[in-house]
Amino acid sequence: MTQTKLVELIAPSGYAPYADVAARGVATLESLGYTVSNREALARRYLRFAGTDDERVEEINHLARRDHPLPEIVLAMRGGYGAVHLLDRLNYGALHDRLCNAPVAMVGHSDFTAIQLALLSQSHLITFAGPMLLADFGAETLSDFTVGQFESVLHSPTHTVQWAGDGASGDIDVSGTLWGGNLAMVCSLIGTRYLPQIDGGVLFVEDVNEPPYRVERMLYQLHQSGILARQRALVLGDFSQYRVSDYDNGYDMTTMIESMRRVIGIPIVTEMPFGHCPDKLTLPVGGQARLQTSGAQVTLTLTGYPYLGA
Repeated sequence: MTQTKLVELIAPSGYAPYADVAARGVATLESLGYTVSNREALARRYLRFAGTDDERVEEINHLARRDHPLPEIVLAMRGGYGAVHLLDRLNYGALHDRLCNAPVAMVGHSDFTAIQLALLSQSHLITFAGPMLLADFGAETLSDFTVGQFESVLHSPTHTVQWAGDGASGDIDVSGTLWGGNLAMVCSLIGTRYLPQIDGGVLFVEDVNEPPYRVERMLYQLHQSGILARQRALVLGDFSQYRVSDYDNGYDMTTMIESMRRVIGIPIVTEMPFGHCPDKLTLPVGGQARLQTSGAQVTLTLTGYPYLGA
């Protein structure tokens, strides 16, 4: 990195429970050559949230009003819960006018999905599903894969990544708008004005602590609402930290995916390294994607997103 760039923290959801993890995240970003601002958000607490609704929404709306240079990266501190409180209060018009042509990368995942999809729907802003301060940059063991993907995508106009899927959808080659994020948050926005109306897209989803039958229930909601039929492919990321019981009687995640393949009528690509996992991609929500499979090999090419330059 040839020059110091500014990372501005935002905390739209839960508070930071451990000060040492937050400090480690800040130190990691500094070691990567970034200057970190708005550290005050790390100490805020109000009930289970990182501040009042006023405080949390102001961090985002302020980006549209600031008269000094914008940060290169706006980084969510963590997920949890609380982003939905802010959706009716974001200044979408002003954010569009200030940020649409600015090379600003707004990055996060999990609960932050609600804000990302609302910004795409209402402000036509492309943000990035990717690492956050606490779980990723604050991890005891930093993932070189996560950092490498983060740096490469944010500083390049195009990016290609490959991984091994299950190969069960055969060979495909589709292109479209890349969108999605946390599955529960995507489903929570169905029927609201905050869910983007994407036709011919590539929808990616992930979740945590959701057993197979509950993942299936959410996928059925996307299917029965007509959303999946309008997509060119569904890409499944990491689904981890769930438990199955004796009552599941062998109904595991693989069985659920096979069942959904028979129902939804579009390709399902699996094993994308993204979600509540140490190794994760950085993905432009609203950018363009070409998704190709050859046997088990999956190739995803990303274009059409704001980047910070070399």
